[in-house]
Amino acid sequence: MSTPRFVQPLFQAIDAMDAEKFVSFLADDGVFRFGNGPATEGREAIREAVAQFFGSVHALRHRLLGVWSLPDVVFCEGEVTYTRKDRSEVTLPFFNVFKLQDGKVREYSIYADVTPLYQPQVH
Repeated sequence: MSTPRFVQPLFQAIDAMDAEKFVSFLADDGVFRFGNGPATEGREAIREAVAQFFGSVHALRHRLLGVWSLPDVVFCEGEVTYTRKDRSEVTLPFFNVFKLQDGKVREYSIYADVTPLYQPQVH
């Protein structure tokens, strides 16, 4: 089964830390949940939340390990390497679930523990 067309460009937008491009993949009334944080609803609120997160790191890059899809659901497993503001890096696993509606992401859930991203580094 081939990877749905939106997956690569979506992750490219995330890795470019482009919140505006990121929300262009979402339905107007989309719902976004990152880890155990609260769900955010609507493109504007999601754009603001994602932009705030992007501002907390220097950079990030994703490596997809697997993508599986059903007609209206896509699952992605991978690793994301975050570059902190101090330029140190941490690589963490993630699993994403995208629920689709009319060609857009209606619900986007990220299953990941980003606690290590914000823990002080021992030098």
